[in-house]
Amino acid sequence: MINLYATQIESISLHRVGNKNKGEGVFLSAESFSLNDETTGLLKEYFFKPFREKEENYFKLAHEIDVEFNELYKIVADIFNEPSSCHLNSKKIATHLFEQSNHPHIKSGEVYVAYLTGLLLDNTKVDAIGIFKSELKHDFLQFEEDESNLNIVIQQGININKLDKGCLIFNAEKEEGYKVLSVDSNRYDAKYWIENFLGAAPLSDDNFKTKNYLKFCQNFAKDVVLPAEDKQQEVLFMNRAVNHFAKNDSFEENEFLTDVIENPELIPEFKHYKVEKGPKYSIEDVSNFDIANKAVSDARKKIKNVINLDTNIQIKMDFINPDSAEKFVEKGWDEERQMYYYLVYFNKEQKS
Repeated sequence: MINLYATQIESISLHRVGNKNKGEGVFLSAESFSLNDETTGLLKEYFFKPFREKEENYFKLAHEIDVEFNELYKIVADIFNEPSSCHLNSKKIATHLFEQSNHPHIKSGEVYVAYLTGLLLDNTKVDAIGIFKSELKHDFLQFEEDESNLNIVIQQGININKLDKGCLIFNAEKEEGYKVLSVDSNRYDAKYWIENFLGAAPLSDDNFKTKNYLKFCQNFAKDVVLPAEDKQQEVLFMNRAVNHFAKNDSFEENEFLTDVIENPELIPEFKHYKVEKGPKYSIEDVSNFDIANKAVSDARKKIKNVINLDTNIQIKMDFINPDSAEKFVEKGWDEERQMYYYLVYFNKEQKS
C-alpha cells in the first residue's frame, strides 16, 4: 500500500515526444524545470491523484532474457544510484519513449520525469521516479479587456484533473525489476505504455494472488456452479468465498475448499477447472499465500450479489452475513403455476 501525502518532488524535467511514424521529432530540455510552491502543488495533484484513486496493481520491469536487458531498468538504476543524474537520464527516458512512439494512433505529448522522495510503500519510506505523459489537449477560454469590451480568446492546454499516462517506479525490490505502479487513461494504445515503453510484467505479490484467485472463483461460480446448481448457489458460493478471504490472514487451498464448497461433488470440478483455467489468472501453481485485505475489499465491491428474475423482480443477497441468504431464502417449484419461486422469511420490514 502506498501513501503519497508527504511526497516531495526533488527535481523535474520536461520534454516533448512526437509520433515517430508521422515524422514528428523529440524536444529535450537543456535543463531541469525550476519549481515554485504554486507549480509544485498543482503538479503533485495532477501526478498523484490517479494513483490514490486506482486499485494498486503492481508491476515489475522485465525482459524475456533478463531484466538487465530492459532499457528502462538500466536508466532507472543509474538514477537511483546517482539522483543528481536525473535530468541527464530523463533525456534518455524521453528518447526511449520516442523510439516506441511509432504507431499511427500514438499521440505526441509532454513527458515529465521527476525524482520523488518521502513516499511510503508498505509503511517504509522510499524514493521513486515518476514518469508522466500528457497527450490530450483541451480548449479553454481566456478573457482579455480592451478599452471598452471584454473579449474571449480560445486557447488549448492540459486538463490537470486527468493524467493521460504515468508510472511510479519505486526504489524497492531492484533484483526483481523494481516495484512499479502504472496508470493509463487512454485505451487506444494500451501496449505502447506498459509493454513497449516500460517492458513491465505483473508482479505476482500477495495482492496480485488474492485479486486473481477471487476473479478465478467468480468465473468458476459462473461457468460451473450456476449450470450445476442455480443462480442462488452461484451467489452463495461467491458469498462464502469472499467471506473466507475476509476472515483469514493467509490462504490455504484445501481449507478454502472445505469451508466454501458445500457440495463435495464440485471439489474435483474446481480442481479440474483450475488446471484448465488457472494459467489465465496466473494461479495454476498457487495454493498458499498471505491474503491482501485491500484486494478483498475491492473484490467485494465488484461482485454482483443480485438474482434477476424474468418477472422483473430482483433479490439482493447479503454478503456480510451469508448465513442469512441460506436460512431465509428457499427455492421451490410450483406445479400448479409451472413456475419456480423463492420463499423469503422475515420478521418485519426495515424502514429505508
